[in-house]
Amino acid sequence: MDIEAVFNQFNHLGSYDRFEKIQSGHINTTYRILTKEKNQPDFVLQKINSSVFKKIPQLIQNKVLVTEFLKAKASSGQTIIQFIPCKSGNFYFYEPDLGYWNLSTYLPNSNVFLKAPNTAIAMEAGKLFGSFFYDLNDFDADKLFETIPMFHDMEYRLDLFNQAVNQADQSRVESAGSCISAIEKNQQNMLVLNRLRNNGTLPLRVTHNDTKLSNALFTEEDKGLAVIDLDTLMPGLVHYDFGDSVRTICSSAEEDEKDLSKVYFLAENFSAFTTGFLSACGSILSKEEKRNLVLGAKYMVFIMGLRFLTDYLNFDTYFTIRYPEHNLVRAKNQFALLKSMQLHQDKMNSMVDKLIN
Repeated sequence: MDIEAVFNQFNHLGSYDRFEKIQSGHINTTYRILTKEKNQPDFVLQKINSSVFKKIPQLIQNKVLVTEFLKAKASSGQTIIQFIPCKSGNFYFYEPDLGYWNLSTYLPNSNVFLKAPNTAIAMEAGKLFGSFFYDLNDFDADKLFETIPMFHDMEYRLDLFNQAVNQADQSRVESAGSCISAIEKNQQNMLVLNRLRNNGTLPLRVTHNDTKLSNALFTEEDKGLAVIDLDTLMPGLVHYDFGDSVRTICSSAEEDEKDLSKVYFLAENFSAFTTGFLSACGSILSKEEKRNLVLGAKYMVFIMGLRFLTDYLNFDTYFTIRYPEHNLVRAKNQFALLKSMQLHQDKMNSMVDKLIN
């Protein structure tokens, strides 16, 4: 069965013309389906990675529930991704040899950034992700399945890392020496959010859990348009969404830049993003949530470095790589960003305090 045949399993309007592969993303395989009719939309056809996601029907149900909820409360002109059901009635197509697929509407005349080109984009991203988070404040999180258990749980990720070190090829352990040292140096501080979550100080909310900048769409006028890539919608901490945005928006380089001298923290982008984010959702956050936003930023940089390194030690079974050392390069990049971020920690805390007081 080819791409056109898979596309035609869905109850869409419009006739298949051709497809283009969308290259962004580490996990799933994604295509833009172009239709023949000018009055019909194009679509995004995605094959969900069953090696990463073990509960794909539940994952797709999460996406449908949340997007339908947001659509019902959306204001005029607000853009919400729409998922298209199959002719069978399910919101996914599945065959054993082909795997799981879902289809959503393509948003034309939109832009994606891998890096924030300026502070205006950083602020718009803050408003967009903050509004997404705010709009889900009254969604019942108990309706969501945990599609990747303990996705951002630091204790769990450290356990997986330690297992990987103990089982890894010695040459890979040696090449990862600087990263392993960074993990040993910082891991105790990175367990603080877990403790605050576990003792109830920080509440679980509906979170996106993958709010890197490339998961925000912008208009041609560089205004925030829509949040995409909803596979990891789950209960979580606001710090996961805030922190992952900061990780990509406030870095001077993309996450696989090899030259670490080019990797440093952009304080001006942090100020702009945080201003936009808190303007959109600050009213629903507790004092403790706000006080720990800077820790959340460091947490997400650390945990991504940890995950990249763990995958490298496990011979690259999770993230898509383009060359053998790709995950090691990514890990070194993240720990370089964390080191730069720590140099700006006092300034970051001052910025947040100024915004919340």
